[in-house]
Amino acid sequence: MKTEKINSGAMENAGGKTTPVLSVKNLTYAYPKNKIALEDISLDIYPGEKVAVVGPNGAGKTTLFLHMNSTIKSKGHIFINGKDVADMNPSQRVKEVGIMFADPDNQLFMPTVFDDVAFGPLNLGLTPEEVKQRVEEAMEMTGITDLKMNVPHHLSLGQKKKVVLASVISMRPKVIILDEPTANLDPKSKRDVLEIVNKLNAEGMTIIISTHDVNLLSELADKVYVLNKKIIETGTPREIFSNPSLLEENNLEASDIFKFFQLLTTIGFDCDDLPLSFDEAVNEIYRQIKEGGGHIHLHTHKHVPEKHD
Repeated sequence: MKTEKINSGAMENAGGKTTPVLSVKNLTYAYPKNKIALEDISLDIYPGEKVAVVGPNGAGKTTLFLHMNSTIKSKGHIFINGKDVADMNPSQRVKEVGIMFADPDNQLFMPTVFDDVAFGPLNLGLTPEEVKQRVEEAMEMTGITDLKMNVPHHLSLGQKKKVVLASVISMRPKVIILDEPTANLDPKSKRDVLEIVNKLNAEGMTIIISTHDVNLLSELADKVYVLNKKIIETGTPREIFSNPSLLEENNLEASDIFKFFQLLTTIGFDCDDLPLSFDEAVNEIYRQIKEGGGHIHLHTHKHVPEKHD
């Protein structure tokens, strides 16, 4: 895929200041009957960042995303590279921001996978050769080349999500928004989506994700916004997981690995930075075994109650 490689994680303007690729400024939105969905939301996302938005059901994550690509118009609140997204025509917007909804059936409507992936580029007025090249690149990146003549609605959920992701990639937007991309997927499909997302990000794509899958959060994002109608907290996955009151108040929880190593610290496992993922856990255990001469020494602290039958 032809994307501009961004190494710095943020572009600089002539004055040397970083310039957000996407900005939300004081966004408040209410559904009919004055049901508040978003309250005074402000955030800046920079080129090359990998950002997650997490929060309980009904927190406003999807509503925020619909504003970001101007499905819900809100003039004066959403800016792409400094331009008000509400003033952009549809062809401009899709070049800037692509979105993948949680339910892939909402975005699949063509007779074959190839047609679905080609739909966007065709509507950009590209030549047949350019469309074909974009479609082939997007299908190869998502691993669905062998499905190109299949009927999309006959595919598995994981395959459908890859088709939608390919259709977004084929537009070559600067920012991709993924609403619950791993929801209801089997472990292999989750890993496939994760690899695709990280490959896109490595090539310079800015990624914005909502997810309830806390076990993948540290691999899906470098920065996390906790949203519950308003921005509650911002931090790295480690900072968010290390705040138990924040998690409890917003119906969130830390990853299984993080919670397990928290437990290990009560029996003498000495670790400055608790692992967030399985890979980090393996590396930490091997490090301690090496430093401990082939052993890890654990002991029960006096304050840990013993279990009685």
